[in-house]
Amino acid sequence: MKSFLAFLVAMGIIVTLGDAYCFSKLNKPGEADKGCMLDGKLYPLGEIARTENCFRCSCSRDAMRCCSLFHTPIGYDKENCKVVFNKKTCDYDVVQKSDPSKECPVYSRVG
Repeated sequence: MKSFLAFLVAMGIIVTLGDAYCFSKLNKPGEADKGCMLDGKLYPLGEIARTENCFRCSCSRDAMRCCSLFHTPIGYDKENCKVVFNKKTCDYDVVQKSDPSKECPVYSRVG
């Protein structure tokens, strides 16, 4: 029973750390008749699975709502490792400062 309780606590922590960063941008009346602007690019009305900057968005005439597809690493060896954003995978890689071809272990991430 103790193992099961420990498992539930661990999963609760993981789910809490797994929340994505989200934001909304309200559109002025008539501003989004053809779609929504984000970072200088026009996206069509409806669901956008992935923007150029790794967000999943929903575009309506009223607003654009987006959530990140990536989670920022916070628990890693900051002295020997560095964080590099990988736009191809929409995630952060944590690599050794002395040899960027080698990954470092990551203990926790936040959205």
